[in-house]
Parts: sequence; structure tokens; C-alpha cells
Amino acid sequence: MHGRRASFILGGAFVFGLLALPLPNANAQVPSEFPATTEQACSFGMAKGEPSHACQVPIPAGCLVANAPGTNKPWTTISKGGKTFCRFDEKHTDWKTKITGTCGRCNTAQCSVQFIVRFDCNPH
Repeated sequence: MHGRRASFILGGAFVFGLLALPLPNANAQVPSEFPATTEQACSFGMAKGEPSHACQVPIPAGCLVANAPGTNKPWTTISKGGKTFCRFDEKHTDWKTKITGTCGRCNTAQCSVQFIVRFDCNPH
């Protein structure tokens, strides 16, 4: 019995010793399987009854609009509070030189909106 108990205790000490070793930084060796992305946003608030409002999402130098994973559509998010209809304005958005988000009339006491676009900024 002593032999099994001793090997169990030594095995436990060995595992504990391994856990005490510093682990390599996992973030330093991330494979570049996915493109590096950054995001830009524009936002605004509206009071009840305001007819419409728009803002332009800045495009970082050297970056292209990223596609949503698994699609060929721009990777975007529209986050809003209040009752209003918001979209990216097709007439004022070409996804290369200008991106404009627009909302219609605010139908609640107040509305707030944020247009977010993700960009691929890997060197090509």
C-alpha cells in the first residue's frame, strides 16, 4: 500500500509543479487565420419629433470594409434605443469612400443610435 500511496503523492506533486510553471502567452502566438479587424462608429441622439438625422462612419486609412463572417455583405451593426427606423443610406454609401447611417423620425421621448462598421486592416 505504501508504494501506491507514495506514487500517488509524488504524481500529485509533479502535476502541482507543472501547474506552478508560468504558461506561455497564448495571445503572442495567435495564427493569422482571420484578418485583423478594427471598428469605427458614429452615433447621435434625437428628441421626440425630430424628422431625421444622419452621420458618417469614418473609414481608417489603408482599411477596407470587412465582410460579415461567412457572407459577402459588409460587417455592420446598428444599435438603437427608442422608436425610429435606421439604416445605412444607399444613396450616400459606397462602402469604399463614404458610409452614412440615417434614421427617420424619432417617435419616443428620445432616440439614440450607433452605426458600427468593421474593417479589415491587414497589409495586402
